[in-house]
Amino acid sequence: MILYHKNMNQSTKIQLKSESVLLDKNEIARTADLLSDYIQYLNSVAESQKYEAPESSINLPTDNKMLEVIEQVLLKFKNAQLKYVVVVGIGGSNLGTMAVYDAVLKDQNQQTNPLPQILFADTVSAKSLQNLINILLTCSKANEFAINVISKSGGTTETIANFEIIYSALREKFIDIDRRIIVTTEIDSKLWLESTAKKWSTVSLPNIVGGRYSVFSTVGLIPLALAGLNIQELLGGALQMRNACLQSDNQFNPALLSAVVTFLHYKNGVKINNSFFFNPELESLGKWCRQLMGESLGKQFDSVGTEVRAGITPIVSIGSTDLHSMAQLYFGGPKDKLTTIIYHSETESKLTVPNERMLPSLIVGINGKSPAKLMDAIVGGVAEAYKMNGLPYVTLQLPTISAETLGELLQFKMLETMFLAHLMNLNAFDQPNVEDYKSGTKKLLEST
Repeated sequence: MILYHKNMNQSTKIQLKSESVLLDKNEIARTADLLSDYIQYLNSVAESQKYEAPESSINLPTDNKMLEVIEQVLLKFKNAQLKYVVVVGIGGSNLGTMAVYDAVLKDQNQQTNPLPQILFADTVSAKSLQNLINILLTCSKANEFAINVISKSGGTTETIANFEIIYSALREKFIDIDRRIIVTTEIDSKLWLESTAKKWSTVSLPNIVGGRYSVFSTVGLIPLALAGLNIQELLGGALQMRNACLQSDNQFNPALLSAVVTFLHYKNGVKINNSFFFNPELESLGKWCRQLMGESLGKQFDSVGTEVRAGITPIVSIGSTDLHSMAQLYFGGPKDKLTTIIYHSETESKLTVPNERMLPSLIVGINGKSPAKLMDAIVGGVAEAYKMNGLPYVTLQLPTISAETLGELLQFKMLETMFLAHLMNLNAFDQPNVEDYKSGTKKLLEST
């Protein structure tokens, strides 16, 4: 059976193909119908244009007031001398930004006229922090960098500690460093109050929008815009996908179809979700997807308080590298994984395997072929291997890797997660057990 997400009116660029889902078409339709009321509810959230429901992140792509705030930040911080944008944040405060940056902008920093580079300070690592500080100390003046401290709650241990270390290391050389600091946090958080008191540039995000759903808010848009991304294209892609995913027909709603396929396999014991990326620049996107699924669906209790210990374990694979480390497990091991192959067939380049080769007797059929042609064949071979071994998979085809398609893909995954959580009777927007390590960490720090 082959199921396709139909690209109605060419509203979205991404194509979802369910070529080997190993599920009954009627069962897919019946399960999709279970989400009809929830989709109606999401439409009402979108029509309200307010930030009152946990799902209100779907309104970020149309928030013009937010864009006005961002424009004011850009006027103050973006200049011809800007070389580095430092994102001090962790989890939902930096993974979405990193996903878009690595996919769309990072390679441009190796070209003749590079855009500002984003440097990420997330985990607490002396070596990583020292390397970052050394880079910033090469600047001759503060105008060459901007530091964006991001913590929704305002009390993230890693973020505050990293900022204090960076600030302390730079303030002697850059006595005007305070004017190069942007703080992104909830209004009236402790960080908000401290930041405004120090007269740092301070911007908010809607309190109801969770960190892992905040990439289209000031959290992601400010550093990406400073680094040169066209955020209008990013938001345009997100809006196109949102509108497609607010339809009740799974033929036209890719997030609905993907969520239903994932849920039905979950019910059948397939509880590992493998995102298999065949463009290495999308690896950070995989880490963002991992957080989104892990935090949203890994729950001790369901929505009515019954202990369920639910969850789908997300893993990230990179092709073709992981075909030489994990493929044996995937094809020969337990049938407990649903795989999504995510791939953009690259445009042809001048690089090809020469016809007159140094090792002509090795590997038939590669003469004259570009890296893109080789990878196309590898992806096709992987799909055949899944079919041969009776393993379920779906394919997400990307026509380009651009701000617009990243906007579509991020929005697709967020709505897919909301649909999945609803089918699993889980709260997609909290993460109560994360507090277990946070409270333990703070107790240990305060006692020493």
